[in-house]
Amino acid sequence: MARLPSAERRRQLTEAAIRAMTRDGVPRTTTRSISAEAGVSLSVFHYCFHSKQELLESVITTITGHYVTLVREAIRPRETLRETVRAGFQAYWDHVSAHPGEHMLTYELTQYALREPGFEHLARRQYEMYCDTYADLIEQLRQSMRFELTVPVPVLARYLAAMTDGLTLNFLVLGDDATWTDILDTITDHVAGLVREEVTTPNP
Repeated sequence: MARLPSAERRRQLTEAAIRAMTRDGVPRTTTRSISAEAGVSLSVFHYCFHSKQELLESVITTITGHYVTLVREAIRPRETLRETVRAGFQAYWDHVSAHPGEHMLTYELTQYALREPGFEHLARRQYEMYCDTYADLIEQLRQSMRFELTVPVPVLARYLAAMTDGLTLNFLVLGDDATWTDILDTITDHVAGLVREEVTTPNP
């Protein structure tokens, strides 16, 4: 077995955990099955992760990172703010459509954390991460496209986190449907409508 830096080994084990949990469910996934999925010994797992809580937090962070990277790339400024926002939502939605199992796993992780004594903080941290991620993306857009909002960034961030969370769960339950495009368009129009004015830089 090749020796890898600790951070790379943690990443390998986290990705293996995501695959195993997506396939088998969180309660049925063990440290042994994750180690086998990653092709490493159990001792390597325990060297990289000192608790199941630590592993689950890494799983939640990594899954979020999978689609945030795509969204961040998608919201590079386009001709209009609406087009830019719509591209970001589409990048997220494309990931949901391509990887429904990963997104289903996020809900299972939430339920598991809420029901398992001592793990409740992981569910809270998960949803705080969603809000923090949206706040970061909003600030990225504000810096690149120079606009102000009619609502505070934390309010819009929590709204978007709640909206995409509910929309994703609806998709996982109801399946593919042409109406999702119309729904994403409606949400985009709403967000674009919250822009108050562009920020202009005074001429020197």
